[in-house]
Amino acid sequence: MNIMTSAAPKRFVPDADNTRLLRDAFGRFATGVTIVTTDSPDGAVAITANSFSSVSLTPPLVLWAPDKASRRFPYFENAEHYAIHVLATEQNDLCWNVAKDLGCLRDMDLNRNVEGVPVLENCLARFECRRSAVYEGGDHIIVLGEVLRAEMREDGDALAFFKGQVGQFAGD
Repeated sequence: MNIMTSAAPKRFVPDADNTRLLRDAFGRFATGVTIVTTDSPDGAVAITANSFSSVSLTPPLVLWAPDKASRRFPYFENAEHYAIHVLATEQNDLCWNVAKDLGCLRDMDLNRNVEGVPVLENCLARFECRRSAVYEGGDHIIVLGEVLRAEMREDGDALAFFKGQVGQFAGD
């Protein structure tokens, strides 16, 4: 087995003075990109998140972790129902619009599920969830959700996040 290395790894002990290094190290893990939506008194709200993972098949559980410092956090902290949308490469603009503008979905004519959660169409997958539990997670909370309904496309390439950049992960 031939393992190529370009430079010696940068070793550090994470602390309050080097959070950028830790963030960069976390960024070496390629993830998919999701948009989480919920309803609020202010209308449809959304947040981009790459902190998403499947947890269990029986019962069907997923998790995601919103940042407590986000101005969107109050909308999601106590949301009983929400939808997690796994984005396709052609949804790159939507990803950035949501990241930049809290209210960007409010003027869109979105479908809503039976719980009133706004849902996005043409995603690679969508998980409509009910909050099951919330756990403290440092500067984030960990939201565990029961998947009530799911859908997925049979084709399309994933929008991916790696080293602070969004790109494409192509399937077969």
